[in-house]
Amino acid sequence: MTAQLFDTKKEQQKVILTAIENQQNSSNFAYTIEEFKNLAAANDLQVVDVLTQKSDHPSAGTYFGKGKVTELKELVQAREAQLVISNDDLTATQIRNLEKLIGNGVHVVDRTALILDIFAGRAKTKIAKLQVRLAQKQYQLPRLHTSLANELDQQGGAGGGSFTSRGSGETKLELNRRTIEEQIIQIKTELKTLLAASSTQRKQRDHSGLKTVALVGYTNAGKSSWMNRIIGKFAENTGDSDEKKVFEKDMLFATLDATVRAIRLPNKRRFLLSDTVGFVSNLPHNLVASFQSTLDEASHADLLIQVVDVSDEHYHEMIATTKSTLKEISADQIPMITIFNKADKAGMTYPERNGEDLIASALDDKSLDALISLLDKRLFADLKTVDMLIPFDQGAVLNRIIQENQILKQDYEDQGTQITVELPETQVHEYQRFIH
Repeated sequence: MTAQLFDTKKEQQKVILTAIENQQNSSNFAYTIEEFKNLAAANDLQVVDVLTQKSDHPSAGTYFGKGKVTELKELVQAREAQLVISNDDLTATQIRNLEKLIGNGVHVVDRTALILDIFAGRAKTKIAKLQVRLAQKQYQLPRLHTSLANELDQQGGAGGGSFTSRGSGETKLELNRRTIEEQIIQIKTELKTLLAASSTQRKQRDHSGLKTVALVGYTNAGKSSWMNRIIGKFAENTGDSDEKKVFEKDMLFATLDATVRAIRLPNKRRFLLSDTVGFVSNLPHNLVASFQSTLDEASHADLLIQVVDVSDEHYHEMIATTKSTLKEISADQIPMITIFNKADKAGMTYPERNGEDLIASALDDKSLDALISLLDKRLFADLKTVDMLIPFDQGAVLNRIIQENQILKQDYEDQGTQITVELPETQVHEYQRFIH
């Protein structure tokens, strides 16, 4: 079971958010704080105050300066807060010192720990749970002597009987470190097996010749809503389209697992559509690395659909977040169209094409039709309709063409099978001898 750091089963924990404004982040600092609040709310935490400081050089020992730490202590007491969360990553020393200075058993954690905890609560599949667990352990390792690490260790369990197998000369810290290192190895081994099967499935899909489309974008922008609208109308097996839909809710990181569905358009063209984990600024590196297999659906796609919540005043920053994350997973060169979603909330006219982009609403049927039209144009621009005659002794060739492409017409003649088919440019050259 994936451990969560914060106890949200009882009443909401009261939390004070802290952040440092510097020259690098001053231009979008207000947006950063707003996003920080949303992350806390996503983990069912009650934000009772926000404490900030302007400084280009955070204290190596306490993050905040001495005066600001005193102010934080007084604020914690006044607001009866149980938790302090920093928007910047904290070192083990900073966490330990701040907890000691604040006192009263108040925990101090950072934004990365918060995001990891949100992911731990959202993970559903075995792969997702292992990916989150791995990121947690990698985060925990350098912070072993903090109260947060001890709490994680208690929730995660010793695992593998490591404590009983060590010599009495080892300290508890050394035991914990060795235990976590062994757990990381074990998780990576288990993940490697599961991801190998997932990779094989993707290779089989790639071999099928079907085009692939991946929905990407900032978390809670509406990717799952668009996924479900497309599935509901164009899923290959419409009878069980409801079962094929993905979890959809107005909350950050509602979907962690990549979901792939086969889509058939009215003109019989087919493609694979995947929904991916939502992005957020400064997504922890360990988490990005752990979820590489999920994000691979985006990095291997033929076309990306970036979904943007245009009703959010900070949508430009969200676009920048998506751009930087795509670059990190080497998907920034893949062709992309952008849906400026939730146009109904923004009071904009929709659906409306803006070049290769679309102003739309996932709740609107005409918007869905406009997206499908745009997808059809962009995704299948390289297809050519050709007539082919396949001799009867070339059955393997015919089977491959049928499996990998859309057959528009098929007849049988004395010399073989006559077909009209849409082929990508590469296959036009490959099958030139059968084309007439």
